[in-house]
Amino acid sequence: MNGKKQFAIFLKNKLVDERSLDQIEKLIEKPKQIHQGDLAFPCFQLAKILKKSPNEIASELATGTIPDQFEKAEAAGGYLNVFLNKKRAVLELLTKILQDKENYADHDFGNEKTIVFDLSSPNIAKPFSMGHLRSTVIGSSLASISEKCGYKTERINYIGDWGTQFGKLICAYLKWGEEDKVRANPIEELTKLYVRFHEEAENDPSLNDEGRMWFKKLEDHDPQATELWIWFKDASLKAFQKIYELLDVQFDSYNGESFFNDKMEETVVELQRKNLLETSEGAQIVRIGDDIPPCLIKKTDGATLYATRDLTAAIYRKNTYSFDQAFYVVGHEQSLHFEQVKRVLKKLGHDWADNMHHVPFGLILQDGKKMSTRKGRTVLLETVLIEAIQLAEQNIREKNPELKELKTVAQQVGVGAVIFHDLKNEKGNDVEFSLEQMLRFEGDTGPYVQYTATRIQTLLNKGNFDGELPQEISIEEESWDLISVLNDFPAMVEQAFKRKEPSVISKYLLKLSHKFNQYYANNKILNSPETSERLALCASVQIVVKEGLRLLGIQTPNRM
Repeated sequence: MNGKKQFAIFLKNKLVDERSLDQIEKLIEKPKQIHQGDLAFPCFQLAKILKKSPNEIASELATGTIPDQFEKAEAAGGYLNVFLNKKRAVLELLTKILQDKENYADHDFGNEKTIVFDLSSPNIAKPFSMGHLRSTVIGSSLASISEKCGYKTERINYIGDWGTQFGKLICAYLKWGEEDKVRANPIEELTKLYVRFHEEAENDPSLNDEGRMWFKKLEDHDPQATELWIWFKDASLKAFQKIYELLDVQFDSYNGESFFNDKMEETVVELQRKNLLETSEGAQIVRIGDDIPPCLIKKTDGATLYATRDLTAAIYRKNTYSFDQAFYVVGHEQSLHFEQVKRVLKKLGHDWADNMHHVPFGLILQDGKKMSTRKGRTVLLETVLIEAIQLAEQNIREKNPELKELKTVAQQVGVGAVIFHDLKNEKGNDVEFSLEQMLRFEGDTGPYVQYTATRIQTLLNKGNFDGELPQEISIEEESWDLISVLNDFPAMVEQAFKRKEPSVISKYLLKLSHKFNQYYANNKILNSPETSERLALCASVQIVVKEGLRLLGIQTPNRM
């Protein structure tokens, strides 16, 4: 049902326009009201060229023969509106969806080029808080959307396993830690030690110097510091894996910051060789320009910094993956840092840095404030996921106590609720943490969309739908409205990729679910003369809903 392309061809032939087919197609709009037509072309830009009024141009375009894909063309208010041949369009679209199944709306403009994703990246020895959720689910969803657009992806979990905070943690453990307690409950105990360190340091600033000293020892391969660091890291990764399994998120690499320890010197040498490195107040920096602060490469004590590792990581990833683009899914507060890294890479002669994109997102707030581990103000993601699963199980048990796969479905619904709550918001906005809102199972929520798919599955089972579309179909106004939304899915996938915005898919799924449930409420699906074609329409909706949820990282239960 690609009437837009056919409309563009018709216009190009009529206008003998020098613009390309793609340029004309981009000007075509969808009218706000369905009675105005299915597609509209604004004639205002042609007025000066043709020296006629937009209304006159539209009227001339509306006369004469129109392609078979359209029933009629009308001029209105400077627009040429066309109405699709509904019967033909419906047959073409539903046939395509039922044949392509989950491959419907696939694109090939990615041309199998590689995009590297830097996502999730929690710090070891700290709890996996709600604050880490956004990078994980936004990045994972964007990677899936990119694959649907024809790209290859590499998903890298750039674990925060290096830096001054580990010197502070080692210092805190040696002062106040108890081995038995840490081994029994590593993340909780290490978090307590980290919080206590910062509380004590407010009254005794010398503790910060001691923490920096222990990090320098770690960089210098001190045996005691190294042994503690490995212990903290292994315990953290084991705890993180439980979260990733619940979220059903996978990675191609867990190469964290420490992976680049033996590779950073080469970056520093290259900066020196190209005369970019200079000393400022004992530290080593790269001056970038008057509009941006210099990039700090080494501290006064010789310790490396986050920027040193990110520069090295970027060069390593380019050499390893030959990426076409790199997406850094990191909070907006890191915008300056990534601009510095890109500019330094450009100074080194790496023009591919232009293809590195920071994908920023807002914060998850608690009572209007940023969550902070050091201040002891955080909400554990695992706690939220478990509570969501428990609430889902309770709700399902009340509505469908005989459901055999109760535990599995409860996990799919509970986790899906948490993910959808995040991804229905535009990524740039801050999101106030509210367990009550997140776990609602009515309204614009993940469970509502999941239930739409399971409701359809019940209809298909009862109607013994065989996957075939009848050759003769009738067109109802409500079904045409629903079919128009189905037809939008390929464009929504493309838009989500180009905007790097998963919420495009979430909002589309809500719209499609609302349209379907309106259709379901007003039309008898089973045991009617139109049952066969209506089941084909239902099956098409289910295919799109399930695929849309998959792109968000959400599973679809067969029953709820």
